[in-house]
Amino acid sequence: MRAHNQRIAIILSSIIVILSFMASIGGLILPGLYRDNEFVKTTWLGNDAITLFIAIPILIASMYFTQKGSLRAHLIWFGVLDYMLYNYAFYLFAARFNWFFLIYAALFALAMLTLIFGLANLDSNKILCSMKSSMPVDWIAGYFLFIAFGFSTAYIAQSIGFIITGSLPSIIDVTGHPTNVIFALDLTLLVPWLILGAVWIRKRYVWGYVIAGIINIKGPIYTLVLAVNSILVVNAGLTTSNEFPFWGLLTFLGVLAGILFYKHIKYEGA
Repeated sequence: MRAHNQRIAIILSSIIVILSFMASIGGLILPGLYRDNEFVKTTWLGNDAITLFIAIPILIASMYFTQKGSLRAHLIWFGVLDYMLYNYAFYLFAARFNWFFLIYAALFALAMLTLIFGLANLDSNKILCSMKSSMPVDWIAGYFLFIAFGFSTAYIAQSIGFIITGSLPSIIDVTGHPTNVIFALDLTLLVPWLILGAVWIRKRYVWGYVIAGIINIKGPIYTLVLAVNSILVVNAGLTTSNEFPFWGLLTFLGVLAGILFYKHIKYEGA
């Protein structure tokens, strides 16, 4: 059953590679694709570039080494799949309807299904036996809780602020979206998993390691997207608020957490 599930996950991942390549290339070279305002259109370019040049190559490499028996690659593979799920949720729910709507829907669904089949193939004993006791789980958990607390505090404060004052979060005015898609996706697809991952990895539960492995890949890739987008919108004269130092710092911290996690996995397979 495990081998069957992994074959399905590899096949679905291969389709994700093809579709995400099409979506990224199309976003970068088709001038009429995005129909959003200039701010949002500019940020899609950063998403497309990072997906094309960072996420897709990592996904392909991790799929290859997973089939060679590497546990590190297996968890990295899941991390990139989670990035694809999260990233294309934004395209599916936040981009104005365009030619690639069906591609976005397919990528969102395929990433979710691939994670299900891939996670069903995990060997819990192998994971537990492969994690070094020296792994700094408290540091990794602290980083997760720091991000979860920071994001949720900012989102909750602005949401309550609207209830009290009627003042919309600034990002809604900037993007022109009817609601705050960032708040919605982070409070459902990110914050709960950061908290759960922090609690479980401190207890050295197998699923704590799995969640940490996923977040430590998905997180820094997406904060890199936001760092690049911060530069793009400032250079385009669309905002005077440069958020690059903030997102750059989070990317650095995410990479550091990822190194601390993955270097404490015993050598397995490739």
